[in-house]
Amino acid sequence: MDHRELELFLHLARTLNYGRTSLESHVSAATLTRTIQRLEVRTGSRLFDRGPRGVVLTADGRRFTTYAEQVLGLWNDYRAGTEVPQDLSGELRIFATVTACEALLPELLAPLREAHPQIRLDIRTGDAAAALARLDEGEVDAAVAGIPKRVPDTLVSRIIATTDLIFVSAPGVPADSPYVVPARGLVREAAFRWFRQAGVRPMIAAEPDGHEALLALVDLGYGIGIVPRLVLDTSTFSGRLVERRTTPPLDKLPLGLCVRRTDLHRPIVTALWNSPMS
Repeated sequence: MDHRELELFLHLARTLNYGRTSLESHVSAATLTRTIQRLEVRTGSRLFDRGPRGVVLTADGRRFTTYAEQVLGLWNDYRAGTEVPQDLSGELRIFATVTACEALLPELLAPLREAHPQIRLDIRTGDAAAALARLDEGEVDAAVAGIPKRVPDTLVSRIIATTDLIFVSAPGVPADSPYVVPARGLVREAAFRWFRQAGVRPMIAAEPDGHEALLALVDLGYGIGIVPRLVLDTSTFSGRLVERRTTPPLDKLPLGLCVRRTDLHRPIVTALWNSPMS
């Protein structure tokens, strides 16, 4: 049984809620269901019962919980003793947004590059909202992304920077204009928290996938957008858009390095994790 399956089982054993475990672990409900079914086939026991009052652990499920905790505890003890060889080589796949590539990766990766020049870096970019899901599904070895308040149990993160969230618009756009918000992700969630706190019932003009597309629409006058300040500062639109002051202020967005918990024993991931910002 792999450690990922055991981690998903333990998360479900704590929450007793398939939907919550699926959401917090960044896996689909179907993937979670198949994982539990595989464990039940391998153990020859039913681990959970579903009834009108929800999900409950069976007696076998409680015994398996003890086993899973012991296995992962031993694994974590082993992993804690992992040493990074001096002649480390191999490929390290990192996901980051375009903004993170410009503003954060050079400082993050410079010490790693100096200490281990034989490591090949495969840097992939895309939508920030997909970063943790792509990491959790094994597409990449690490992600540099916004950090949610609750990181899935299968991942570990360390904050490397913090940026303000700001509203921006083209000059002269009236205060009652519609809003341009991301289609998904932490920035969208922060925008709608602010709307509720401020008592604003927003009219949404557009919901683009990425921050760059959002700034383009804002520059065209579609409305007032919300982005991390770091995104605006590194964008070609920075001199053409104006910041809109808000009361109450918007949240700050922590940015961090994330890896899978079970990968911390891998020397190449450990080297990145322990690398200081230059």
